[in-house]
Amino acid sequence: MNPGLRDAAMRWIADDPDPDTRVELQRVLAAALTGDRQAADDLADRMAGTLRFGTAGLRGPVRAGPNGMNVAVLRRTTAGLAHWLRAQGRAGAPVVVGRDARRGSEAFATAAAEVLAGAGFAVRVLPGPLPTPVLAFAVRELDAVAGVQITASHNPPADNGYKVYVDDGGQLAAPADVEIEAAIAAAPPAVSVPVGPPHGIADVREAYLDRVARLPRGTARDLRIALTPLHGVGGETAVLALARAGFTDVHVVAEQAAPDAAFPTVAFPNPEEPGVADALLATAEHVGADLAVALDPDADRCALGLPTADGWRMLTGDETGVLLGDHVLRNGSGDRLVATTVVSSSMLQSIAAAYGARFAETLTGFKWIARAGPGLVYGYEEALGYCVDPDAVRDKDGIGAAVLACDLAATLKAAGAGLPDRLDELAAAHGVHATTGLPVRMAPADRDAVVERLRSQPPEGWTADRPAPDVLVLRRASERAVIRPSGTEPKLKAYLQVVEPVSGDLAAARATADRRLAALRGEVAALIGGPGSDGGDHQV
Repeated sequence: MNPGLRDAAMRWIADDPDPDTRVELQRVLAAALTGDRQAADDLADRMAGTLRFGTAGLRGPVRAGPNGMNVAVLRRTTAGLAHWLRAQGRAGAPVVVGRDARRGSEAFATAAAEVLAGAGFAVRVLPGPLPTPVLAFAVRELDAVAGVQITASHNPPADNGYKVYVDDGGQLAAPADVEIEAAIAAAPPAVSVPVGPPHGIADVREAYLDRVARLPRGTARDLRIALTPLHGVGGETAVLALARAGFTDVHVVAEQAAPDAAFPTVAFPNPEEPGVADALLATAEHVGADLAVALDPDADRCALGLPTADGWRMLTGDETGVLLGDHVLRNGSGDRLVATTVVSSSMLQSIAAAYGARFAETLTGFKWIARAGPGLVYGYEEALGYCVDPDAVRDKDGIGAAVLACDLAATLKAAGAGLPDRLDELAAAHGVHATTGLPVRMAPADRDAVVERLRSQPPEGWTADRPAPDVLVLRRASERAVIRPSGTEPKLKAYLQVVEPVSGDLAAARATADRRLAALRGEVAALIGGPGSDGGDHQV
């Protein structure tokens, strides 16, 4: 085998403070040295650089070596974060650390807390595995200069992650990520990073629950709810939050209620994935629920399901996004700002105008949504993320969104209506907004060439805008195509939208929108040069 790879692995083993991962990497190295090709490939992958630190922090498989999530990587990462905080003049300030219940989360949270304490920060740790929104809330509640949450959100069971919040309670934004990554690269070996004991526990659960309980705008509480935390950490907190807000008729999917790092009933615990909500919808049908709620494993995302004449179905992120946005604006006043991303439905902009509110369109990610501007009262992205109380949680909050959704559903039920009626009302007032995804597998170099070609020579009849280096927006009349490379897969993604006015017959307008969207998808697929879409259509 390559002597350089062998020596790098041996150095990493010598510098690893965790005996379990030392033994793990020793076994892989020993097998590789005996000529085991699979072990050699595994070792090369584990040693292929370090996990990249981006604006969402770290995320990767739990395993030994620099290209995995483990205590050694966590120590060096946190040493880099501590260095950056000191460079910002925050030495000795409070920092809060939280975690979910995934494999390795407890050890990783301990490693992060000990390194921050060893660097002189006043470190407090959340009591046990808790949702990510609770950590984001704790940063502002405790006047901390940073927060670290150990979580891989809705990634597959083998993964874990490291998410950083800064002093305003929001996620990292550039150039902080690049500066921290440079500090990590300059950090000493993990075994040499100073550590110390954290200063204690930061129990903000009661304050968080009290805040979430104040989210409802109405007084109706007659609502039967089916709920799943998808084996994550949101179940108990969600049930308590709903109860404190007055919603006590809650039925949790039994086989998915307790945190379980193996995620035994779902291979990919993302509520957006087909089939993931099947157990939830079966429970909702069985108990005669009015609303179904799915949280992702760290409870920062929320998906809603509702009964229809054709059976239960899950709402899209855009459908829930405009329902909650309209509910917030309908029940408020004054100078208010709402925001969504360039890849989400544009209906929120029309809704905001109807209420005399301001609207902002941001790049993808809550690091941008939460900083959309002063007076922000609501923000969402189509990937099931909803910021419903920006003054308390400057990030997506699945539990807060669930409480607000139950408030809306109960209010409509008391008036003899339902969420489908409100969706029809919004479509009639603002037009049918039909959207679809068009992901095309493509090598990174080819993706960049496609984006540059369409930017420099927009198709006839289209205007081209590039709000960020990796985002291209094509517009014409009532149609839009947003094209960007995937950040995690070798894909080029297009987010398509057509808007069809409603002059009378809503069903006819929806049928027309579907036909226009199908034509647009074929046109954009031809422009990209890919084989077609594996996305799905939906309307708002």
